[in-house]
Amino acid sequence: MKTYEIIKKKRDKLSLKPDEISEFVNGYVSGIVSDYQMSALLMAIYLNGMDDDETVSLTEVMANSGERINLDEFLNITVDKHSTGGVGDKTTLIVAPIVASLGCVVAKMSGRGLGFTGGTVDKLSSIPGYRLDLNKREFLDVVRKTNISVISQTDSLTPADKKIYALRDVTATVESIPLIASSVMSKKIATGSKSIVLDVKFGSGAFMKEKLSAEILAEKMIKIGKSFGRNIAAVLTNMDMPLGLAVGNNLEVIEAVKLLKGEKIPDLYDECVTLASVMLNLSKQIPLNKAKELVENSIQSGAAFKKFREWIVAQGGDISYIDNTNKFDVSKYRVEVLSENTGYISKMNTEQIGICASELGAGRKKYNDKVDLSAGIIIDKKTGDYVRQGDRLCTLYTNQSNNLSGVRNNYISALEFSVNKPILTPTIYKTIF
Repeated sequence: MKTYEIIKKKRDKLSLKPDEISEFVNGYVSGIVSDYQMSALLMAIYLNGMDDDETVSLTEVMANSGERINLDEFLNITVDKHSTGGVGDKTTLIVAPIVASLGCVVAKMSGRGLGFTGGTVDKLSSIPGYRLDLNKREFLDVVRKTNISVISQTDSLTPADKKIYALRDVTATVESIPLIASSVMSKKIATGSKSIVLDVKFGSGAFMKEKLSAEILAEKMIKIGKSFGRNIAAVLTNMDMPLGLAVGNNLEVIEAVKLLKGEKIPDLYDECVTLASVMLNLSKQIPLNKAKELVENSIQSGAAFKKFREWIVAQGGDISYIDNTNKFDVSKYRVEVLSENTGYISKMNTEQIGICASELGAGRKKYNDKVDLSAGIIIDKKTGDYVRQGDRLCTLYTNQSNNLSGVRNNYISALEFSVNKPILTPTIYKTIF
């Protein structure tokens, strides 16, 4: 293989052929292509981009580099949801049982959190007994029984993506739209669902800070999905403030349970209803307005919560923690953060708030870091709320006493205040089909 010529071709802003991409990526997985050669190609892609055909080819190679899950037995009602990552994003815990209660099949593999964003796997692991390591037979058995299963990503799924992503992380090539799109979609294609809903976030607490970049990424992933015959849509959502009021693993599970039991947490409720409605629309061809009615009725009737319980039991979780969330571990230290200002909260630096939660122990800086499942933040005041000096802004939860004052100061500095009430940006920006 002429690795030099392929690198040079992309360096010179030329398009790579499918066989060139396949040979290069497969050569990297097998060890024929070195780290430094793949790093050079990644940087060339980062600087010069990839056209749609190249991105589809890269996605296909990565999807085919390992095991693929066959969900054909469930016909066309399989649906998956992917979020590009956000602070307080516990939507999978909510939308999966909603749509499963309405006859859809959710067979999902999820990842762990890294940096300032939380991972679904970490949240589920805070439920005692819940098994994330089901083998393929067990995974499909749970899906057949309850219409839903969520497990951790297996090592055999898209090994090319895992190896390439690790290299991107240390070569400053993470923020590349074609590389992000092919990484996300290779996993979605490999896991086999016929319909895919993408929650593409933008704003201070998202990887994509600008709305336009998020829209370009969404459209790129939609094109990839359609090229593989998938029903696919993207919901662009605002991450300029945390989603819901809880940030942290078991704190977010508790909040998800509250919503499924009928408590309306405005921005979280709106986003979950929208995502679930689009999932239902794609997988069962139900018009969006009717899908929304069904989704809201599933929550109000208790059907969604009943399905959530069935799912947790089927994967070994101790259901007593779901029925009585007071059983979850509570951090040793609980520190109230009081406002030093009077006025309206005009802006929240959501990434900084996510970093605060991570510093408390709720997140990880490196993939193998241990997470404190009880650590995190319960937020009392968000953008648009009026605050008086001395009012509680949030409560910090942690089992480590060091740097509490630093985290407190960082949280306060993440907020901006104004005399006049700000105009709020809607949680849902748009849906792209």
